[in-house]
Parts: sequence; C-alpha cells; structure tokens
Amino acid sequence: VNGQSGVEATTETAWKQTEIAGSPVVFTINQLDHNSANFEETVTALKDYFGDKVTVIQYPVNPGEGFSTIIDLVLMKQLKFNEGGGEPVITEIPASEQDKAGKLHLALVERAAEGDEALMEKYFENDTLSLSEMREGIRKGLTTRTIFPVMCSSAKHGIGITRILDFVNNSCPSPLAMPAVKTKDGKVFSCSTQDPVGMFVFKTSVEQHLGEVTFFKLWGGTLTEGTDLICPRNGHKERLSQLFILNGKNREKVDKVMAGDIAIAIKLKDIKTGDSLMDPKFGDDRFEELNLPTELYTVAVKAENSTDDEKVASALNEMHRTDPTISVGLSRELRQMLIKSQGEFHLNTIKWYLKNVYKVDVETFAPKVPYRETITKAARANYRHKKQSGGSGQFGEVHMAIQPYFEGYQDPTDFPVRGTEEHELPWGGKLIFKNSIVGGAIDARFLPAILKGIMERMTEGPLTGSYARDIVVYVYDGKMHPVDSNEISFKLAGRFAFIEAFKSAGPKIMEPIYNLEVCVPEEMMGAVMTDLQGRRAIIMGMESARKNQIIKAKVPGAEMSKYVT
Repeated sequence: VNGQSGVEATTETAWKQTEIAGSPVVFTINQLDHNSANFEETVTALKDYFGDKVTVIQYPVNPGEGFSTIIDLVLMKQLKFNEGGGEPVITEIPASEQDKAGKLHLALVERAAEGDEALMEKYFENDTLSLSEMREGIRKGLTTRTIFPVMCSSAKHGIGITRILDFVNNSCPSPLAMPAVKTKDGKVFSCSTQDPVGMFVFKTSVEQHLGEVTFFKLWGGTLTEGTDLICPRNGHKERLSQLFILNGKNREKVDKVMAGDIAIAIKLKDIKTGDSLMDPKFGDDRFEELNLPTELYTVAVKAENSTDDEKVASALNEMHRTDPTISVGLSRELRQMLIKSQGEFHLNTIKWYLKNVYKVDVETFAPKVPYRETITKAARANYRHKKQSGGSGQFGEVHMAIQPYFEGYQDPTDFPVRGTEEHELPWGGKLIFKNSIVGGAIDARFLPAILKGIMERMTEGPLTGSYARDIVVYVYDGKMHPVDSNEISFKLAGRFAFIEAFKSAGPKIMEPIYNLEVCVPEEMMGAVMTDLQGRRAIIMGMESARKNQIIKAKVPGAEMSKYVT
C-alpha cells in the first residue's frame, strides 16, 4: 500500500482477488521515506475499507526523509536499518515510544488470542502471550482471515524488507496449515506427500534459449524428474524431464519437488496457464481454473505494414499464452482484429512488446460499433435474374414479402403458408422463412437457394453492412425456365428481391446497449453520474459496497470507447 496515497483502486482490486481465493492477507505500507507519507492516515483508510481486523504489528518512528527506524510490536523491539537495508540493529524500545507501543501491543495480543480458545485462556491467565504463542495466534488468524497484519517498509532503500521475510517465515501459515484444496470431482488435496501427484499451472512464459517455461504449484505427492502426468484438458501425457526451484531471479535445478512447493518445468508440449497435470489414475480430474478478471478495454489493431499482419496475429497469440488476461480475436462481423485487455497501461505494455521484442509496428484505434439492422413495417418486392451468354443461360424470378418478427405476429391473408423454417441467428434474433408458393410457380428444390441468398444479405445488411435480424420472409410467387433455371439463378434473385423489400420496409439501425457497473467512492458519485448521463446512459439503480457505491446503468456501446481509462 502506498504510504502517500493510501488505499487505491489497485488495492481494492487485489483485495477482491484475495476474497475470491480465501487467502491470507498481510499489508505492507511502503514509501514511508517520502515527505508526504502518513502512516496513521493510511492505517485508518485500511480499517475503513477492510474492517477492524486490520491490525498494526509495526509502526515507523521517523517517517519521511531519512526513514530508518521501526517499532516491532511482535518482538517488542526497536529495529534500526542502515541505508540499503540488510539486517537491522535491534534495541529496546525507547521511553518516548513505550506508551504507544504498549497500547498497540495489547491490541495485537488480543487479536492474536481471539482465534484460538487455548490462547485466549492463556491470555486471561497471564495478561499476555509469549512470542511463540503470539506467532501461533497470528498464524491461525491469517489462515481464518480474522487478522490482517500491517507492516512498514521503504523498498527503495531496503528498509524493513528482511523483517517482512522473517515474518513470513515465522508467523505466516505453511501450505499444510491452509484449508485443503478440492478438485472438480471432489478429490481432496491437503498439500501432503501422501496425496497422489497433482499440480496446477498458474503461469507460463517464453524465454529465448529455453522455450516455454511452466510455473506450477504442487498440491500433492512428490514429483521427480521423468514423471509422466496427464493433462485433463486434452488427455495428453506430459513428461516432466527437468525441474527447477526459483530463488529470486535464479533457478536451481532439482531432482524432485514436494507437496506445497512452487517450481518450474520446461519444454512441456501443450500446457497453458490454468491447466492441471494429474497422476494417470486421476487423469480426468482437475483443479478449478484461475478466476481471471474480465477484459475492460477493447481496441482494434493492425500492422502499419500490411505484410506484417500474420506476424502480428502470431505474436499476439503467443502473448495470450503467457498472459491469459489478454484476449485476441478476429471479429468477422467488424472485420477487425481486436485486443481486449485490462486498461490503457496494459495495452501500452502489449504495444511495447510488439515493437521491441517482436519487431513489428502496429496501429490501434477504436473498434467499430456492432450495430444491428431490422425493419419496422411490411413490404413486397420482386426481382428477375436473367442472363444469356450462349448455350444454357440463367433465369429466376422471385416475388417476396417481408415483415418484422415479434411474438404474436400475424401472417398475411392473401396467400397461404405451406411451410415454415425458423432460424435462430448466431448474432441474436430470428429469421422466419415461409414457403407460400402456389401452383408450382417455383420448384421446391430452388427454395434452399433462395434462403441462402437471403441469409447472405442477413450477414451484411443493406444499410450499413451490419447483421440484420428479426425478419419474416414470405416467398409467394415467381417464375422459372425449364432449361435456364438453376440454384445460382434463384439464389441471386432471392438476394436482390430481399434487398429491395428491405429498403422499402422502414429499415432502422439498432444500437448495442451494455449493462454497466461502476464502483466509485461516495464523494465521486455526482461527477460519475453526470458523466454517464452525458454518454446517454440510463441509471438503473445504486447499491453500497463498503466505502464505495456501485452505480448500475445501461449505456450505448458507441459511448463506451476508452471509458475505463
């Protein structure tokens, strides 16, 4: 947490992910070496946002420029760090800090004792807890999310870092202390070497000399080099030929890893982020996939040089493999390649990689709006397709009526309906195709060709080229030639008759409307609602979420470009 600006949007986003995962949380207030840093205000903000389980276990003695000294309420000692960090000089708490440290230490002891009855009894008997008892209480509180410790640091100068690592080692729960993990089929993995081998891939990356590098956590068993495991997603067997343990930026090759370890494997054949690799006896089972955030920011992209289009697509797909929060796809409707990301900074990172790693320049711009076309009234049209170029020619004539589709619509009464086909359109809405031919004016074998011609125009509406929807089509008359009539003739006749009828049927364009939720601080509600109304939004309601308000609205898609930035 930034000691200058307190709880930020990214703090809340990270918090939501810990709630979903049910994981322990430790807050570290950083940048306490800055003149505008305010530890007390930041702690107050943390408690306002995340509740009174937020508990101070360290506080700075001299925040601001020259920050170097921390009071540690677990050790009940003063820690003085040198510039550049390293191990601190540990001394007794000075008299000037005794009262403040005593009050905060008492609050910490009470919070540590709350999560365990035995510790509570010891606290009532002795009015305090020993160092080991306090660590045990904090460990249990972190596991059950009943305590969220707050620590101090200046990462820039290395102050407080070694103590944070000591705290993680001595007071944070081990994988064995955490709740067991269940697979989709209900198999329980308790991070024990007695469990069958089961691992979860949480990250992949591509490195120049190694190829694809797979980061995983082993939830059960002991994994050795050369072990064959099954990927439930595709049923393929994967052999883990080389294993490494991470030590900062360095990798240490190992022969085996054990339950609870985080390790990496290289050169797996077909593994991506979110996959499980299981013991062959449980090859169909898998762990829950990652709960990835929804993409918020969409742009269209193309190579500055059209000859690089294929290279751009390949690079973006490779980036998606290493970062699944990037979504890449070619929209057939918009005829654009779209990148969906978490925001403008995320997009700028993608562009940097494309330029500096993949050596390709791209342009990005707002994507087209996926409008829809439909009609508002009934209309009729006919079209004759006739072509003669020596030998057999082409001839087909189609008489067509169209009307809007809605629940409870009525068929015309001046011609019968002999057959009905209802087509659910992939882009939404329906096309109802009705055979109303009498007297064999058009042979039944040509009706599928007429439908095909109509469907081609539905995918590229006559007004803007957008998809058309919710139309009832009646083919009620026409003419054919015993020699020259064929499927292509009636396909073209049906296509152009549909265009003429569509243009006469009160055509209209429908704009996409999105459901939007905006989470904002209370003091910003007025400004955000004014902005939304300026975007033609309709406010549907509001609800509270801790210190924030959630505004729910319906907004036209054309107004949403770059909204999240």
